[in-house]
Amino acid sequence: MTSLRYLTLVWPGLPWLWLRGSFAGLVLALAFAVSLDVAVATTFIWPGLVELPFTIAVWAATGVVWLVSTLSAAAAFPPSLARPPAAEIDPLFVKARDAYLARDWLVAETRLRELLELAPTDGEAQLLLATLLRRVGRLDEARTALDRLSASDSGRRWRAAIGAERNRMENGGGDEPATVPLAARAEAQAAASDGRAAA
Repeated sequence: MTSLRYLTLVWPGLPWLWLRGSFAGLVLALAFAVSLDVAVATTFIWPGLVELPFTIAVWAATGVVWLVSTLSAAAAFPPSLARPPAAEIDPLFVKARDAYLARDWLVAETRLRELLELAPTDGEAQLLLATLLRRVGRLDEARTALDRLSASDSGRRWRAAIGAERNRMENGGGDEPATVPLAARAEAQAAASDGRAAA
């Protein structure tokens, strides 16, 4: 998987857009696409539309943009998001979960935020934080947390639980609305036991 990340160097701006969601990466990728389209169109589709020097200049500019952006991206390639060892994050999650179950919202939130500082891609911690925020009535923050989780790769395995949380918010924030299917709860619990060592 690590070697596949380097394929993003082929297209200018793609490393920062794909791996970090950077707006500047999007702008660079779109600018390169437009310049490449103009070069291809004026060379192969409508060769008589513009003079030859303009076509050469467009190809030269496209090549320079590609070369400079690829070299600069290779020099400052965004590193992988490192996941700390389970020995560091699992105790924090256990403390957060225990505080949540004891309804000690402040301690639970503090531990979850500490954990997410260490492992921002931990889907289970993100989901628990969203649930906690919903339970204390901070619905806008809970929705934001769920949106962030849904947009991330780690959110895929939590789709059913995310949907259940959204249903709870739509139904007034109650703990166990009737619209939450039992299959979704079983799937979330199975994913949790699969991804987290038992405390």
